[in-house]
Amino acid sequence: MRKKTGLTALVAFIFAFLFIPLIIIVVTSFGENPSIQFPIEGFTFKWYTAIFANGTFTASFFLSLQLSLMATGLALIVGIPAAYALARYSVRGRKWIKSFFLSPTIVPGVVVGYSLFQFIVIRWQLPVFQGLLLGHFLISLPYIIRVVGGSLEQLDFSIEEVAWTLGCTKITAFIKIVLPSITSGIFASFMLAFINSFNNIPVSQFLSGPGISTLPTSLMNYIEYNYDPTVSALSVLLMIGTILLMYLIEKTLGLASVT
Repeated sequence: MRKKTGLTALVAFIFAFLFIPLIIIVVTSFGENPSIQFPIEGFTFKWYTAIFANGTFTASFFLSLQLSLMATGLALIVGIPAAYALARYSVRGRKWIKSFFLSPTIVPGVVVGYSLFQFIVIRWQLPVFQGLLLGHFLISLPYIIRVVGGSLEQLDFSIEEVAWTLGCTKITAFIKIVLPSITSGIFASFMLAFINSFNNIPVSQFLSGPGISTLPTSLMNYIEYNYDPTVSALSVLLMIGTILLMYLIEKTLGLASVT
């Protein structure tokens, strides 16, 4: 009985620790007071309106959207063949190659951001957008290789080999047999990589330049000089977007497991 009570108390503490701050953010986004205050005084939607009236936020939103779509698309183009090669063939040093590709998810984000800053900005001196695109591509690639690679490892490659014996070229067999078999993995990896790219702060903070910054970076810069409920309202919208995308991923993977 005591063990049950202790476990219940632990679960309640974890729930409170994780969700109460999120609830406070949601509540404060509707407060009338010009500074973030809890409990709130009055109720208003004006802080949500303020997001769309702020030119910096709208510009950085479209930049983040464009950047994330392009970086994730490039990561798919590179990551799918790489994951296929690692899963399909006994490549020498495969474990080391896989660890190398996945390293951006293991190394702390600040370290990754600073390393990319040293090479992309200081050494190569790339324009800001190209630098951001390269940085977001590198942090998106591990998600493609990890998720798509997991789908490929469960695939029966003998079907592909049968297609070869029937006269299919390797590229044709890959496009018509392998890719349709891992569609759910590709979609899930795209969503995970997109979420990570769109919400990324460390890499974006290091690689952003004057007048060019992603939405999370703009939010961080805004907090330095302003602490009004616009911050809470924007955080709520980002949370809703992330939850919806994660729901799509879960539904996709769920349908894949059923089929």
